[in-house]
Amino acid sequence: MIAETVCSAVAAAGLGIAVVTAYRKRYLTATRIAAYALVPLGLVMAGVVEWLADTAFSPVAWAGFGVLGLSWLMFATTRTVERRRGGTRKERRAAAREASAPAATSPGASAPALGQTSTGGRSPAPRQKPAAQGDDDFSDIEAILKKHGI
Repeated sequence: MIAETVCSAVAAAGLGIAVVTAYRKRYLTATRIAAYALVPLGLVMAGVVEWLADTAFSPVAWAGFGVLGLSWLMFATTRTVERRRGGTRKERRAAAREASAPAATSPGASAPALGQTSTGGRSPAPRQKPAAQGDDDFSDIEAILKKHGI
């Protein structure tokens, strides 16, 4: 009974604020405030507030919320473990297929062939490395970039 009264009072106050806002010629904002103000009144009229009040004092309902929390915790744990292992099952299968596929290099090549390029089938000119100035410093960065295809 008290919850219904509070929700009705909140709705009335919100509609009052909406009227003042409309008086200031801010109609879009006034409409939005009125929409928010009508939500508690609609919940009371639909019986949701009464249902929530009955649920709040029911041990069975709290046990149900506990089961929902447990299922959420189990889901979050499996997602965390899956991410630490390296992705979903589909991604692991794709990685296994790539590993078992024959390498895309010819016997004398030093890098894998990448297939067609956007230059009409010709491969771009090889990039020249700078002469021994900091090759050691950037080798780990280059490896990370190559790993991500950059």
